[in-house]
Amino acid sequence: MGVSRLDVLYRKLLLTKLFIQGWGKPEDLKRIFEFRKIIGNREKCKHLVPRDYPVFIDKVEDHSDCKIHNGHFISPLEHFVPGILPTESVKARFQFVIPKKWRKHRPVCIHLAGTGDHFFWRRRTLMARPMIKETGMASLLLENPYYGYRKPKDQVRSSLKNVSDLFVMGGALILESAALLHWLEREGYWPLGMTGISMGGHMASLAVTNWPKPIPLIPCLSWTTASSVFTTGVLSKAVNWRELEKQYATHTVYEEEIIHLLEYCGTDSFRMGQDFVRDSPGSFDKLSDLALSSSLLGLSSEQDERVGLRREAAGGGVGAGGRGPDSSLLLEQREGDDLDRMLSAVSSSRPHMDMLHAKNISRGAGQRQSLQRESLYFMKGVMDECTHIANFSVPVDPSLIIIVQAKEDAYVPRTGVRSLQEIWPSCEVRYLDGGHISAYLFKQAIFRQAIYDAFDRFLQKYPML
Repeated sequence: MGVSRLDVLYRKLLLTKLFIQGWGKPEDLKRIFEFRKIIGNREKCKHLVPRDYPVFIDKVEDHSDCKIHNGHFISPLEHFVPGILPTESVKARFQFVIPKKWRKHRPVCIHLAGTGDHFFWRRRTLMARPMIKETGMASLLLENPYYGYRKPKDQVRSSLKNVSDLFVMGGALILESAALLHWLEREGYWPLGMTGISMGGHMASLAVTNWPKPIPLIPCLSWTTASSVFTTGVLSKAVNWRELEKQYATHTVYEEEIIHLLEYCGTDSFRMGQDFVRDSPGSFDKLSDLALSSSLLGLSSEQDERVGLRREAAGGGVGAGGRGPDSSLLLEQREGDDLDRMLSAVSSSRPHMDMLHAKNISRGAGQRQSLQRESLYFMKGVMDECTHIANFSVPVDPSLIIIVQAKEDAYVPRTGVRSLQEIWPSCEVRYLDGGHISAYLFKQAIFRQAIYDAFDRFLQKYPML
């Protein structure tokens, strides 16, 4: 299945850069990775947020179709990892949109925000109010750290300054979701569920892994890990790779200390990619001689002509028994399979395919490519550590999970990534035609129907819970 042209075009129209200040402070990354070990385990995490955690309602707005409660509470993350959140993000804000008259039960779905979804109006207009009209279901809209009222003053729009900011956001939302679920239970609302679109769907998935009870989960346009989003998806073009490479080369702490804190080692992990390259030292040399097709690299014919193949590797050349620059090479099927595994494992991306391919490169350029490759490895490693679903507990009842995915999603690639169905047995995946942007703009009704179906499934299975 190809990728959506609309996704690619839309990304090209946006000029913003991500992670302009780099990886984040090494000390912050260490603290986050250590805390991830706690929140990745439901048994360790379930008592972090007390059931009576204080939540406050500041104002109630009366509208023709609903009531909107505006509230706040202090992010529990501030208690466990003090100072890791920006000052502006410490106070968590939310809107609780409830019907004027309940139909049956008092169901509430928590909606987490996707990339660029500041404040509440988008989720309130496209999801919450239609849900009240269609089924009488209430919605609680939590504002993400780094967004809206919680955005740092020196942050430009939605462009997180550091890679570590994404991990801080995730850790905060896991604990904040638990605080809100406890509060809703205290207030007598039931059943409760969680959803989100794009990044919001992934954050909702992480939050549900820590809830100690069966709960409906409906992640839309998200998948198993954020590593593919920033290394092979169209958002990888917005990453400030130059600064990341510079910091990785300058500060040895990333390679000598932080890299050893990474624990995720699934079949699609960064460690598997490292092991493959280590155990097959000729693998990258094979790349230097392989006439990769433009379709494999996702290049146009014009780009394919510009992108050469590395001919000098490990001293190999014509004089060393290597192949001449104009000779062709046909690899056996086994070698081709090894190449596919390697490309998948290291998440080779279009904006970084040049790190593997350069014609007659100099020694200096070779070092540059090595740095690019190592930075890409490291990005995949840290992203998998903090965002890979397999690095967290399996939800109590995966059969209550309905995932909605776009077949041609260029923002959230699924190639080379473990399937959610493998990690969460008995979950359901529904596929939509088209890409990420078209689904976000035109498929909101399908997202809402998935929410209703998941809640119905919960009521059938746990009518007395």
